[in-house]
Amino acid sequence: MPVHAEDPATPLELLLSEIRACTLCSGHLPLGPRPVLRAAPQARLLIVGQAPGTKVHASGVPWNDASGERLRQWMDVDRDTFYDAARIAIVPMGFCYPGRGKGGDLPPRPECAPQWHLRVRTQMPRIGLTLLIGQYAQAYYLPGPKQALEDTVRDWRRHLANGFFPLPHPSPRNTLWLRRRPWFEAEVLPQLRAVLQSCLSAGVD
Repeated sequence: MPVHAEDPATPLELLLSEIRACTLCSGHLPLGPRPVLRAAPQARLLIVGQAPGTKVHASGVPWNDASGERLRQWMDVDRDTFYDAARIAIVPMGFCYPGRGKGGDLPPRPECAPQWHLRVRTQMPRIGLTLLIGQYAQAYYLPGPKQALEDTVRDWRRHLANGFFPLPHPSPRNTLWLRRRPWFEAEVLPQLRAVLQSCLSAGVD
């Protein structure tokens, strides 16, 4: 039988291998580097969050925690859809667990996004919508003066025109914030789900 050579790695696969070997900020990471992200050239939706927590660092599976459960509820998608990289890419602001501070996890390492995000996004030309989850993603991606999180989320229609949908972080720590803003669940989530359904449906060949 003829021997077939293995298919050559795609540019994105090579880039992901480079990222997973990254040690750029290893001296600042208490648990060491373990970049956690998912991406595929066919992806239609991109989720840009904060950085892995300890549970995600241990499992290597993004959003594999209580925050992820709430995010999937917001999006109204099941786990199979959420973890289908050919539909949904997950590229946080920081790929590795940054450590613990006084009020919770530390911010994402600042070296990560400038080093990698544009290169990854360039390899996913079909992205039609990017969810910007939390203040760090919004500060990095949204132009203009910095707004309070509430104002940014309320202004989602303006940002949607540029392909972005800003959201608060779904962490259990934000439960009180969400409870005090019932408009988010009543007004924003139905719109989010409609936009997501349209985006993901457009990616089905």
